[in-house]
Amino acid sequence: MTEPVKQLILEQARKLHRDREADAGFVPGQTMIQTSGAVLDEDDCAALVEQALSMRIASGPSAIRFERLFARKLGLRKAHLTNSGSSANLLAVAALCQPELEERRLQPGDEVITVAASFPTTVNPLLQHGLVPVFVDVDLGTYNTTLERIAAAVTPRTRAIMMAHTLGNPFPAAEIAEFAQERGLFLVEDNCDAVLSTYQGRTTGTFGDLATVSFYPAHHIAMGEGGCVLTDNLALARIVESLRDWGRDCWCEPGEDNKCLRRFTHSMGSLPAGYDHKYIFSHVGYNLKTTDVAAALGLTQLAKIDRFVAARRRNWQRLHDGLEGVPGLLLPRPTPGSDPSWFGFVITVEPDAPFTRRELVAFLEGRKIATRLLFAGNLARQPAYQDQNYRVVGDLTNSDIITEQTFWIGVYPGITEEMTDYMVASIREFVAGAGR
Repeated sequence: MTEPVKQLILEQARKLHRDREADAGFVPGQTMIQTSGAVLDEDDCAALVEQALSMRIASGPSAIRFERLFARKLGLRKAHLTNSGSSANLLAVAALCQPELEERRLQPGDEVITVAASFPTTVNPLLQHGLVPVFVDVDLGTYNTTLERIAAAVTPRTRAIMMAHTLGNPFPAAEIAEFAQERGLFLVEDNCDAVLSTYQGRTTGTFGDLATVSFYPAHHIAMGEGGCVLTDNLALARIVESLRDWGRDCWCEPGEDNKCLRRFTHSMGSLPAGYDHKYIFSHVGYNLKTTDVAAALGLTQLAKIDRFVAARRRNWQRLHDGLEGVPGLLLPRPTPGSDPSWFGFVITVEPDAPFTRRELVAFLEGRKIATRLLFAGNLARQPAYQDQNYRVVGDLTNSDIITEQTFWIGVYPGITEEMTDYMVASIREFVAGAGR
């Protein structure tokens, strides 16, 4: 394909996107206000088309470039792209179970402290590796746990802490990271909802041994499907890479051969001497890579991430200012010392309110304002976990309140000021009517 032909195709792709996405304007009560979604422009469209024209459809140069740029953006040494944030969590846990870690290796029966009010795939990898989740409660308002609850949950079997920064609001990461280091515990930050949030001036995802991110369209930048595992620990990064790439020992990128100049000189396990290193497997791994098509979109999205984060913060603040003082509603608050890159605006209906969450949610949905619950609520109450091996420390009172009375609405960059004001007015109208 000649360059002029390619440029013509790309310009037509840009025009098609502009025509298709021409803004018809916001119509209150008719235009759906989503909780989340990808914000895509003509640059994103052109990037996808250009990548498709190259016919490079597996993981390759675009994925490698994104990994380097994203690691640099978060201030970490290594990033490994995956096909989802859930896969990133699976890889993070699997990496901590490998024999290279010797006496620090997590083994079946070991305990990992987490929170009950969570997303399932933050906890599922623990169960899938025979580990025991230890559930602790969270605070209402921040929807994160505290160092005191974590300290109370530690036993001789405790080996790690793994939890998310809820809806972009950081948990007290500095204190928890220091606590984990003092006691020889691993810390895994599920940073899927909190990209570029900061705690005490430091970016979330940089406090733990490993961090995970999601690039599903609901998140801060979109690849369609995608995720990432990040770390400053090069030994852990090498394990993650092997586990992601079938468990192979070779570190050559797909399409590369003999970068180490020792491809046919290895002697490992009971394999014959000189067995092709590209087919020596040192871990029981997976294939959890993403594609260059997804990474090409990620690259154009990454160029806009600062603008996206600013919009999330601006929308969250406008909602908070507009709803402050509304009776019957507990509004969210940032964790002290944090500057969240918000994922959503979470609201808890107070127990003595003259209305229920169900009634308020039904009213908003009827107004074309989408709502979501705080993920699984109390995971211990979900059907999937009834026969699972977990432990609870303390009561889960707030997690139960979240299950019964909490929901959230959107702040993603696709929401305009007009939409935000309509959400505020709708909630105020409902509450005023319910109090009569």
